Amino acid sequence: MQMVGYLVYFALIILIPLWAQGKVKSTYKKYSKQPTSSYMTGAEVARKILDDNGLYDVTIEETRGMLSDHYDPRKKVVRLSSDNYHGRSMAASAVAAHEVGHAIQDQQDYAFLRFRSALVPVANLGSNLSMILIIAGIIFYSQSWILLGIIFMAAAVLFQLVTLPVEFDASNRAMGELVSTGVIRNNEERDTKKVLNAAAMTYVAAALVALLELSRFLLIFLSMNDD
Repeated sequence: MQMVGYLVYFALIILIPLWAQGKVKSTYKKYSKQPTSSYMTGAEVARKILDDNGLYDVTIEETRGMLSDHYDPRKKVVRLSSDNYHGRSMAASAVAAHEVGHAIQDQQDYAFLRFRSALVPVANLGSNLSMILIIAGIIFYSQSWILLGIIFMAAAVLFQLVTLPVEFDASNRAMGELVSTGVIRNNEERDTKKVLNAAAMTYVAAALVALLELSRFLLIFLSMNDD
């Protein structure tokens, strides 16, 4: 019975991310072929929303890779992958507006964004050390090492959880800006939301897997205390 539980667990942590990634890729592929009524490129959409919000100091750059789009708060740069930088599709507009949503969060000192930024060094340390400490603790049967590893892992999980409101808020801002600026029309809102929702699922999946991992090692630690 215990073996069945482990098989189900490992199936979940493998299949959940694969499902989320597949959902994003299929949705993006579909709507990257559908141009918006405004026929603006992703770069033009980003520039318009930035300017409408007074973010003239934020620049836009083209970056390599597929769906490598992101906002760099340190350099005040919205980076868009080539397909989205030059693309005139619903997908390109949605992704560009979402990244600008992060720039607006930065401008408005959005609490969850600040909290997530503060967690970055702790989360990076936790991601790098947690498994080393936990595995060493299991091998040498050291409860203190396992507990320390769990604490580091919890910091990384907290980062994943705080990321969720940041991403959902950026998507909500994106929808509002796309509609108010006239980049998309009413009949295009539904399809644009599908792109944003699919992208959000990757963060939900990552947080869920992280929670499952943390729960598993907590159970291992508790079982050692019962022995």
